[in-house]
Formats: sequence, C-alpha cells, structure tokens
Amino acid sequence: MTRVRWWMLALLFFATTVNYLDRIVFSFLAPEIRKEIHFTPEVYGYVTSAFQITYMVGFLFAGRWIDRVGTRIGYAVAVFLWTIAAALHGLARSALSLGFWRGMLGLFESGNFPAAIKSVAEWFPAKDRAFATGIFNAGANVAAMIGPPVLAVLHAAYGWRACFLITASLGLVWLVLWLLSYQPPEKHRRMNQAELDYIRGDAPIEERAPRIGWSQALKLRETWGFAVAKFLTDPVWWLYLWWLPLFLDDVYRVTPQQRGWALFAVYLMADVGSVLGGWISSWLMRRGWPPGRARKLAMALCAGCMPIGAMAAFAPNAIAAVALVSVVTAAHQGWSANLFTTTSDVFPKQAVASVVGIGGCAGSLGGFLFSSIIPGHVIARFGYKPVILAMGCFHLTALALVHRLMRDMRKVSPDDPRLRGLSPTPAG
Repeated sequence: MTRVRWWMLALLFFATTVNYLDRIVFSFLAPEIRKEIHFTPEVYGYVTSAFQITYMVGFLFAGRWIDRVGTRIGYAVAVFLWTIAAALHGLARSALSLGFWRGMLGLFESGNFPAAIKSVAEWFPAKDRAFATGIFNAGANVAAMIGPPVLAVLHAAYGWRACFLITASLGLVWLVLWLLSYQPPEKHRRMNQAELDYIRGDAPIEERAPRIGWSQALKLRETWGFAVAKFLTDPVWWLYLWWLPLFLDDVYRVTPQQRGWALFAVYLMADVGSVLGGWISSWLMRRGWPPGRARKLAMALCAGCMPIGAMAAFAPNAIAAVALVSVVTAAHQGWSANLFTTTSDVFPKQAVASVVGIGGCAGSLGGFLFSSIIPGHVIARFGYKPVILAMGCFHLTALALVHRLMRDMRKVSPDDPRLRGLSPTPAG
C-alpha cells in the first residue's frame, strides 16, 4: 500500500502551522507594539475582536464555498489571501489600521479548518480521522510553540514590523507545494489501488448519504450540538492565544525572551494533547467501541482537566502559571481534535465543510464575546482572575450539551425524516 495520504496530512499540518503563526505574531508582540502604537486593554480587545467578527462571517461562506469549488482551489485561494493580509500588518500606523488588517486576516483564515477537515474526510477512513485531525490540528500548537522564541529573536534583530513580513512568506512556500501535490485520491497518480481501497472502506455507506445544505443542516440537532460546543469552548483557546502574552507581561513582568520560552512550553503540551486526544478515541474505536462513545469519553477526559487549569488565576509565580495553563491548552486541543471529527462521523463528506463552517461561525461568535470584548473590559477593571476562572467551566457545560444534542453520533441516514425531499449523492 502506498502512503500518499500521509503526505497530504503533512500539507494540512504545514498549512495549519502557517495559519496560526500568522495570527499569533500580533498577540506575542503586543507588549512591544503597544509601546509604539499605544492602546488600552479595551482597545486591544476591540482589535482582536475585528479578527473574531470577520472570522465568524468568513466561516459561514468559506465552508459552503469550499464544498462547491473543491478542496484544492478553495484552500489555495484562502492561503494566498491570508498571506497578503498577514504581511500588511507590518504597515500599520495606528490601532485602527491594525484592526483593519486583523479583520482581513480573520476573513481569509476562516478557510483553513473547513478545507482541512474536508481533506481529512476525503483522504482517511472514519476510524483514522480523529487521529489525522489531531495531527494536523497540532500545527496550531507547533506554531504557538516554536513561533514565540523565533519571534523574540527576529524582533530583537529587525523590529516588530519585519516579523509580519517574514512569517507571512511561509504561506507562499506552502502554496507552491499544495498546487504541485494535491489531487483527489481517485485522481492522484502516485497512489495505488490498495491505498484507495483502504481510504474508501466507508464508501458504501457514504455514497448513499444525501446532499445537505445550510437550511437542512440547521434542522438537525447534531449540527446544533457541534455549533453550541464550538460557541462555548473556542473562547477558551482564543483567550489564552490573545491574552497570555499580556498576562505574563502585566502580572509577572517577564522579558520577551522569557515569554517566548514560556509560550513554547505551553503549546508544546497543547501539541501533545492534540495528538493524544485524537489517538485515545481512535484506539478505542479499533477495539470495537462505537464512534460516539469513543469520542465522548475522550472529550470527557479533556473537559475534566479544565477546572484544574483554571487555578492558574492563583499561581504564585510565572512557572506555576505556565504549568497550569499548559493543562488547559493540552486538554482543549484534545477536545478539539475529537469535536471536529464528529462532523465527519455524523455528516456525509459533501456537507462536512459547510457544517464545520456553521460551527466555526458559532465558535468565532463565542470568541468575540468571551475572549475579546468582555475580557477587555473585565481585565481593565478587575484584572485577569475572573476571566481565567470563568473559562474553567465552559468545556464541562459543552460536554453536557453535546451528549444531549448529538446523542450516539450515528451517521445521518438518507431515510431520516428530517431530510425528506433530498436526493442521495450519486455513487462515485
């Protein structure tokens, strides 16, 4: 059997790494940028919310558009446009212009996850998808892990503006590799029949699945289960992504170099959590567990870690804070690997990107409210403790709602009465 699917997964990992690297440059360098472009915590919240709002809107359209034009073209266009937006941060002269380019970055980066999840559904059978999702999703943690130490060096050598240009250039490298490499499995010249048969092991079930548009997807409680879970849990990740550098600077007075290595440790553990979370459910499924039960157990283990990590609000020093925040980021990424994979468990491949888009929109709305606007005002008046403590209960609440709305996470059936009037997807 050939192993072309793993090269495709490597490209998804690379794209997700670039995606997150482009977005963390601003948050990591915020303590330095605010020395030149002065902004308060409230203004910082508004600037980050510009990303969240356009990311939310973009998710709705990106998912549907990628379902329509296909993964190869859709992903390539998204990466090209967000690369340009990321580079132009270096020209900003005010908080307003920073907010504008943050908005453009959010709009175009919204294409990453719908395209990547759809690619996994195209290239991996159901039993391997959570593990594959965990691997490419780990790219977010690799970016947040290796980015800060490298950015600290680049900032010391060239200043903060050059950092945006240098990191954005990686998107162009990925774009060349993607256009040269990516084709659907049936058309890829380097793949043999044995690998195609392995990938298409679920095909007899999935070929009968109906096409599902937004209006039909929103009639399904499974869509709402995914969307509500994203709404409640995405803000936890966004909060630490946006505010952790300022938290370490304001509370513990760390230097840029110390901050870089602290974030390296935090996101190294997130990387471990992402892969481990996906591996747990895949391991259980290989031993005969039904997908829904395996996903829920893995998600429950991750959700149970969140109140422990929230004790970072009372950490006596930066080392203890970093250790507890590492628990949060690792658990969240393990949760996310499984939550994303529920879409390919439940919905046909033709609808995966659209459903991920709906959920991503809900997650961005939650991020806008709970990681940008509200924290900016709360932190300015009461400090970081109330916000960090509140984040400790979001995943447990989401788990209860997922259990209620998604139930056993069975594949949507063509005979489901909620889908009457839809035509089955033609085989092949």
